[in-house]
Amino acid sequence: MSAIKLIPIEQLQPGMYIHDLNCGWIEHNFVRNRFAVKDAAVVARIRATGVHELYIDTSRGLDVADAPTREEAAHVVDEKLEAIATGAAPALPLVAPGRLPPARALHTEAHRIVRDMMGDVRLGKQIEMEQIEPLVENIVESIFRQPDSLLPLARLKQHDDYTFLHSVSVCALMTAFARALELPREIIREIAIGALLHDVGKAKVPDDILNKPAKLTDAEFDKMKNHVVQSKLILLDTPGVSDIALDVAAQHHERYDGTGYPNKLKGEEISLYGQMGAIVDVYDAITSNRVYHKGMPPTEALRKLLEWSKFHFKPELVQAFIRAIGIYPTGSLVRLESGRLAVVQQQHSDRLLQPVVKVIHHVKGHYLTPEVVDLRHAPDRITGYEAFENWGIDPRHWLPE
Repeated sequence: MSAIKLIPIEQLQPGMYIHDLNCGWIEHNFVRNRFAVKDAAVVARIRATGVHELYIDTSRGLDVADAPTREEAAHVVDEKLEAIATGAAPALPLVAPGRLPPARALHTEAHRIVRDMMGDVRLGKQIEMEQIEPLVENIVESIFRQPDSLLPLARLKQHDDYTFLHSVSVCALMTAFARALELPREIIREIAIGALLHDVGKAKVPDDILNKPAKLTDAEFDKMKNHVVQSKLILLDTPGVSDIALDVAAQHHERYDGTGYPNKLKGEEISLYGQMGAIVDVYDAITSNRVYHKGMPPTEALRKLLEWSKFHFKPELVQAFIRAIGIYPTGSLVRLESGRLAVVQQQHSDRLLQPVVKVIHHVKGHYLTPEVVDLRHAPDRITGYEAFENWGIDPRHWLPE
C-alpha cells in the first residue's frame, strides 16, 4: 500500500509530513514542497494559500486511515482523461492557406516585440498598439491554419527570457482555446491581445524579485502578486484595449473558489475570459523550466489541472482546454507500445489518443530513422508520456515544421 495519500485540508494537523502541496508553484512561497508540519502555525499558513487537498507521506508522519492513496487519486483523474479523449469534439472549420511568416519566425518576432514593449513600459512609455495588433492578427491566423506548428514552440523558453516568452505562449494557447470554444473571430482577437499583454505589469516589478533564483519572501511575493494590478492600470491607460482584453489581464490569477488575487472573485464573478486566462497561465507556468522549478511534461500538467478543477477552475473549461490542445499536446514526447519514442506532430480532434507522431528513438537507447506515423491507422499506440531530458533528446530538433 502506498504511503502517499491525498487528504482534504481540514484533516491536516501537526505531526503530518507534506509530500506535495498540490498547487502550482506560483501559488505559494514555501521554500520546499515537502516538509514536516511542526505546529498549528504551519497548518494555518498552508490553509491561507487556498489549497483544498494535499498529499501526505504517512511513512514520515501521521496517517489518515481512510484517505485515498496517490494511485487511487490518479486513477480517478485517468478516468476523467479517458472520458475527455473519447467524448464528442466540435469539427473546427478549415482555413484556406495564405501567406504567413513561418511559425518559428513568427515566434521570434513575437518575442522581440514583447521584450521591447516591456522595456518601454519600464521606462514609462505607452504600449504601441500599432505593433501589437498586427502581431496578434498573425498569431490568430497561424493558430487557425496550423496550430500544430506554433503551439509546441510555447515550451521552448530560456530562463532569462521567461517573462517575455510566457506572454507569447499564453497568447498562442489562449487563441487555440478560444477557437476550440468556437467563439467569434473578433472576440478571439481581443482575447489574444489580452493574453499577450496579461503580464505587462511585471515591467513594474524589480528585477531582483522577478528573476530571483529562489523562492520569494512574503514581502517579495506580495510585490510579485501586485503585477496584476499594475497590468490593469497600464492597460486602462492604453487606448484601444477592450474590456475583453482587460479581463484576461486583470483576472488571470483569480480562482473559481475565491482563493485567487487580487480581488478574490468567485465563480461567475470571474468573466469567461479571466477563467480561460487562469487555466492557460497555470498550464504554461508549470510546464516551463525555471531556475528553481523543473517544468512538468504537458500531459502531467493537464492531469494536475483536472485534479485542481475540483476547486480552482471551472471543470468544463479545463476539459475544453484539454480537448483544444490534446491529451498528448503537439511537441510532447511519448512512448509507444512497440518500445519506440515519438514526438507528437499533429492532433486529431476526434481521436485525441491517436495523434500523428514522428518516431525518432527506441527505449533500448538508439536513434531510429525518423518516421511519421498516423496512429489512427497504425497497430502501435501510446502507452504514456516521457520527458525529453531523461533521454538526452533536444526537442528543438523534432518539433513540427
